[in-house]
Amino acid sequence: QFLARQPAVILDRDGVLNRAIVRHGKPYPPPTVEDVELLPGVVEACAALRQARFLLIVATNQPDVALGSQRQAVVEAIHAVLRARLPLDDIRVCYHSEADGCPCRKPRPGLLLQAAQEWGVDLRGSFMVGDRWKDIEAGGRVGCKTVLIDYGYAEDCPSQPDHRARSLAEASEWILTQGAVLTTREAQT
Repeated sequence: QFLARQPAVILDRDGVLNRAIVRHGKPYPPPTVEDVELLPGVVEACAALRQARFLLIVATNQPDVALGSQRQAVVEAIHAVLRARLPLDDIRVCYHSEADGCPCRKPRPGLLLQAAQEWGVDLRGSFMVGDRWKDIEAGGRVGCKTVLIDYGYAEDCPSQPDHRARSLAEASEWILTQGAVLTTREAQT
């Protein structure tokens, strides 16, 4: 059950919830279920955000399926592990590669718009947390406040996030502060 126009924290997967495999300054998903390692503080951060009544929705690009270097069944098994360990409401996945031009592939906002429609999400009162520019761009396109978990990858971030953090734990602290600010403003109007 959910209330209409509910705020959400939309989370990228690799590098936000679980450790990404970094090669040549670029992050990659874990290749197997056995390689999934939750990042420090993720369980507690998700619990705190849930306690504050945010929906927790994952939005992830998994192009390795389209490229033939990963099986969809493995991606779904990784998601089953994440669902078992974290209080996630939904996991949205784009399996297409860049060449497919899919409207759901971040930086395009399709995954976020789908989730917002299905869950009654107030995107302007929501947050997008990611470790790459594509996450920040997608969140910004739909009016979310954005948080970049900054690992210093070897890529530019053309879209400026609203906040930079070193972990989801740090990001959640900022989000919870912002939520308190929003609640105070609403109470004053």
